[in-house]
Amino acid sequence: QVQLVESGGGLVQAGGSLRLSCAVSGRTFRNYAMGWFRQAPGKERDFVAAITWIGGSIYYTDSVKGRFTISRDNAKNTLYLQMNSLKPEDTSVYYCAASVRADPVLSSEYAYWGQGTQVTVSS
Repeated sequence: QVQLVESGGGLVQAGGSLRLSCAVSGRTFRNYAMGWFRQAPGKERDFVAAITWIGGSIYYTDSVKGRFTISRDNAKNTLYLQMNSLKPEDTSVYYCAASVRADPVLSSEYAYWGQGTQVTVSS
């Protein structure tokens, strides 16, 4: 079993920055591809970013390219999402997830999920 706990969410003004963290425990962190998803009220959970086992491949949804950066520290069993130039439309609950797939970008490819952290961007 894998446990994931997100932190770092909060309220920020448009144009500001936040860094989300996801602490992973229970299994060997480096064996999993990791991803960030987000879900706004009344909407589906959407892919944001993913990073493969050793960070060799990184994927972003188009709307966050150039503003968000996903990274991982395998020594600390922690996943990060640096979010810059935040916009009101980035407001969502953000979830981290773990996958045994090589290059997962679909939520169905992730077996383990955190509880989510709220990010609110005011205009």
